[in-house]
Amino acid sequence: MSLAATQKKGFGAFLWDYLTTVDHKKIAHLYLAGGGFFFLLGGIEAVIIRIQLIKPENDFISAGLYNEMITMHGTTMIFLAAMPILLGLMNAAMPLQIGARDVAFPFLNSLGFWLFMFGGILLNLSWFLDGAPDAGWTSYAALAMDSPGHGVDFYVAGLQIAGAGTLMGGINFLVTVVTMRAPGMTYMRMPLFTWATFITSVLILFAFPALTINLFLLMFDRMFGTAFFDVSLGGNTIIWQHLFWIFGHPEVYILILPLFGLFSDVFSTFSRKRLFGYTAMVFATMLIAFLGFMVWAHHMFTVGLGPVANSIFAVATMAIAVPTGIKIFNWLATMWGGSVKINAAMLWALGFIPSFTIGGMTGVMLGSAVADFQYHDTYFVVAHFHYVIVGGTVFGIFCGLHYWWPLLFGKILNETMGKLTFWTFFIGFHLTFFIQHFLGLMGMPRRYWVFLENQGLDLGNLISTIGAFFMSFAVIVFLINIVHTAVKGEKAPADPWDGRTLEWATESSPPPYYNFKQLPLTRGLDPLWIEKTEGKGHMTPAEPLGDVHMPNGSFLPFLMSLGFFVAGLGFIYQTDEKLWYIALYGGMAFALLMMIIRSVKDDHGYYIKKEEFEREAE
Repeated sequence: MSLAATQKKGFGAFLWDYLTTVDHKKIAHLYLAGGGFFFLLGGIEAVIIRIQLIKPENDFISAGLYNEMITMHGTTMIFLAAMPILLGLMNAAMPLQIGARDVAFPFLNSLGFWLFMFGGILLNLSWFLDGAPDAGWTSYAALAMDSPGHGVDFYVAGLQIAGAGTLMGGINFLVTVVTMRAPGMTYMRMPLFTWATFITSVLILFAFPALTINLFLLMFDRMFGTAFFDVSLGGNTIIWQHLFWIFGHPEVYILILPLFGLFSDVFSTFSRKRLFGYTAMVFATMLIAFLGFMVWAHHMFTVGLGPVANSIFAVATMAIAVPTGIKIFNWLATMWGGSVKINAAMLWALGFIPSFTIGGMTGVMLGSAVADFQYHDTYFVVAHFHYVIVGGTVFGIFCGLHYWWPLLFGKILNETMGKLTFWTFFIGFHLTFFIQHFLGLMGMPRRYWVFLENQGLDLGNLISTIGAFFMSFAVIVFLINIVHTAVKGEKAPADPWDGRTLEWATESSPPPYYNFKQLPLTRGLDPLWIEKTEGKGHMTPAEPLGDVHMPNGSFLPFLMSLGFFVAGLGFIYQTDEKLWYIALYGGMAFALLMMIIRSVKDDHGYYIKKEEFEREAE
């Protein structure tokens, strides 16, 4: 295949290209588009929740629909929005940061995306078919067992399929970092975002199996009459909580650690300084990940585990504040004395520090077992959680999109609209969630459909809803910015931010599909910056110009995922109508057939001959 042959024309060719691509940069586009769609969906659900709570005894939506809204908002935002957008950013930047031409398993990368996408679609089909899941995003067994209809079955099947895709992504990134670093790229020369991707992938590898097992147990209880969680038959509902939070607490760090890495790179780039305390930052990330597995039962202080267990988990919870504090002080020290440039990406990074710090402080408050008896299941917990996830993860996602937009699409987002997005979102975020701490302390329980008059909760809820409108406005401005940049934005140079790391060392923005003609030689931390300070305009190559091996695209990942999607639908409805067995077994057989085809077909990819590079250079 020649370089010119990759420049396809027409919408059909464009669509086919994305349906069959195994290029990590295009899969990043797919993840961002899919995750962005679900982010908007989850945002609409959030606004509906806030409109319902804008005044006492409101009847904007019914109680049953409200339960579905809070369940789908949480589930969508965490599993179908934040996770895939992060996987998109990891796909876009991490292989380039280590000087690789792609990820270790390009086919698996594509399969991971399509499994996520079909799992998300299956979960959201519940709105149109049988009512959405309504047992909360944690889907506690006692509620989920008794939920009528098939809503919770959609939750189980959709998350099983999407979760399998995420697990594949984690394994893929792990192998990529271990085996595909460019010459000279030792572990302690990797950018912090690559380190965070690596450590997050370890978390995915160990956390997601707990969720998978839990969903299987719930599925068997609901569909086949087993008794894992049924107390009347000798089961134990608390087991669901243990297994869910053994996954659920590391999941919080899966959502925030990649962005800790991103902020480290952004602060370093826009302060024109090497990251302060690089080694400490790497080990702090590892320590956060390790302790993240040690604290799951702090979600269960009120369950009755006893004072010894509560004390152990309280101490472990507070210990996480130490490595997190190390990171915040190192970010501040990176900016101290630097030549700080404030643009839209840097604004999101700066806004993150106070927002996340407030979330961390309330986390330590919740980590006190005795105090937690007062805070538990109130809006104080809602406020804390959103300060961490929105003030950390969503701020980080916006920061990453502004920073890497040239890398992704070859254009720089409009700065004026970027700053308007930041300020309206920042103000709206604090309006929405800061007041909820006080609503919680005043006794407002979370997940309640209505609140009564004359309880002192009216003003706080009104302010909170106004804040949600501010955030909605900010997201609309961001969407306008995307369209405006696509239509009128100027082409970005290869290194628009005067960057320090290898993703800015390619010959153009966005990079060519082979990333690097010659793998770059890494001679220290911030390798591109080292070359610039020595007066070179490009990276020193680590190899002579030669043939470059590239993988072929494949339609099989899409077809496999489609088979599992059909089988998931059949599985949900097979208890109602025996005809659905056709979908169940047919979908599984189709997916298995696609796997067999993949296994028996020899696909060795293709080579770009060095003569083509030489002709292109002429």
